[in-house]
Amino acid sequence: QVQLVESGGGSVQSGGSLRLSCVATVYTYSVYCMGWFRQAPGNEREAVASIEDDGKTYYADSVKGRFTISQDNAKNTLYLQMNRLKPEDSALYYCAATPRRGLWTRPRLYDYWGQGTQVTVSS
Repeated sequence: QVQLVESGGGSVQSGGSLRLSCVATVYTYSVYCMGWFRQAPGNEREAVASIEDDGKTYYADSVKGRFTISQDNAKNTLYLQMNRLKPEDSALYYCAATPRRGLWTRPRLYDYWGQGTQVTVSS
């Protein structure tokens, strides 16, 4: 079992930055891929970025060059640094983890989810 707790969301103006954190507790050795997803009202949950245990990363086209995913294994923490935020980045952001080896973007392939942290970007 893996428990995930996100933090770091908030309200910023367009062009601003936020850093999301996700602390994973319990049996993290069974996690091989972690990701950040977001869901805006009326939209499906979409992958923002993911990272494998070997460091390989994936980014959605909409965030490439602006967002950076990273992990600190010593702290069991996943991060998402978000720069040059846009109003369309506003959503509830979720941290997720899966024991499946590989770099995954489909929500149904992730077994563990956090409760979400809200990001609101005003123009």
